[in-house]
Amino acid sequence: MKIFNTLTGKKEEFKPLKQGEAGMYACGVTVYDLCHIGHARSLIVFDIIYRYLSFKGYKVTFVRNFTDIDDKIIKRANEKGVDFKEISEKYIKEFHVDTEKLNIKKPQIEPKATDHIPDMIEFIKVLINKGFAYEKDGDVFYHVSKFSEYGKLSKKKTEDLISGARIDVDERKLNPLDFVLWKKSKPGEPFWESPWGKGRPGWHIECSVMSMKYLGTTFDIHGGGKDLIFPHHENEIAQSEAFSGRTFANYWIHNGFVNINKNKMSKSLGNFFTIREILEKVSPDVLRFFLLTSHYHKPIDFSFENINNAKSGFLKLNYTLDRLYAILVKNPVNVERKCDLKKLSKSQKKLYNKFMQFKDNFFSAMDDDFNTAAATGFVFDFITDLNKLIYAPSLSLSEDILLFLHEIKEFFTDFSTITGLFTLAPGEFIRREKEKFLNEKGIDEEFISGRIEKRNLFREKKEWDKADEIREELKKNGIILEDTPNSTEWRIDV
Repeated sequence: MKIFNTLTGKKEEFKPLKQGEAGMYACGVTVYDLCHIGHARSLIVFDIIYRYLSFKGYKVTFVRNFTDIDDKIIKRANEKGVDFKEISEKYIKEFHVDTEKLNIKKPQIEPKATDHIPDMIEFIKVLINKGFAYEKDGDVFYHVSKFSEYGKLSKKKTEDLISGARIDVDERKLNPLDFVLWKKSKPGEPFWESPWGKGRPGWHIECSVMSMKYLGTTFDIHGGGKDLIFPHHENEIAQSEAFSGRTFANYWIHNGFVNINKNKMSKSLGNFFTIREILEKVSPDVLRFFLLTSHYHKPIDFSFENINNAKSGFLKLNYTLDRLYAILVKNPVNVERKCDLKKLSKSQKKLYNKFMQFKDNFFSAMDDDFNTAAATGFVFDFITDLNKLIYAPSLSLSEDILLFLHEIKEFFTDFSTITGLFTLAPGEFIRREKEKFLNEKGIDEEFISGRIEKRNLFREKKEWDKADEIREELKKNGIILEDTPNSTEWRIDV
């Protein structure tokens, strides 16, 4: 399995510190507001990485933190006239509501920054004693010039950063790039007692302390959005490696940005969407599916047109699986043995070989830097061929065909485990989407039933032209008729 490592700028074979185990830390949210689509992408990316590593047999220790003390939290608390803890606790709860809807697996550990203040103070003490940090008027700064490898993650040069630094930089800093480890509290702000006076930790120190506390001074994977590469993750490396004298994290994974209608998401541009706002219009499965159809490393363009296209694709997949599962429910088979290829027809053997190749391609894509975009592409290539079998009017359901179909079902069970999709069974998902479709079109289901009944009468009379007119009329409204041996059913045109 290969992972693109931001630190080296190339794909590398994943070699965990301990065989069969993996330690992963993903930077969590600052809890002062509801989560937005950018958060959703990062959450789903690292959820799938967590799921896939677990599926591959690794014993994963996944840590994702909450930043529950921050300028934004304090500002929101002051605006509301409440204690900062009231704000942070409220939005931690709201965060869990969103992640549960998105079927995000809970990490083993979800530490809060405020529960680790003593650890942060001790960490800063070590940096001061080693000469990597200094105190000025109650603030403690990290001395960037002391860390010779500063910039190795972001590929930024310190001289370029210094020349681009703001003119009004804090004059107390020995270097314009020095960043705060401990911040002196202003009047009315929350504080903790420290050797440097009343204050609170800086943002960067929080993640270093929490990740190292639960995963060790060196661990396997550290990740987050690309916006965190600099300065957050760069600063984490500097302070952590100065503290321990060891490599901080071996693999750095960063997901790409979410653009809105090809523009950067911004509240000022009015193109800012919370997860809640999106889930009022599309199901969680569709949002998750939309996000995994692009490689996590690349930017993705969110628009409701793009997400509706994703919904059409996901609906197509659900129709296939609903048909597959219905066949297997109606025709139970003893799965103690595998399908005997010799008992399949020539075309069925060809499909079986395609299935085996498809599975290899799927897992090869996932092993190649968690490439869900390529993996889902292989899924759709395969279901095109699968549909020719399961929708065939003359499908003969021998025991070996059913065993073959059961193998396909087992794959899609694994697919669901890896991707977190299908929180609703395919049949239920289709039912709900049909309901939404009818409401949006202003069509009553009784109207469709009436048109199908009239078409059946024309078919009985062999008035094929009139029957076809009804089929075309419904198709223009996005309704496809499907004739089965026992009835005529309708589905949404995808």
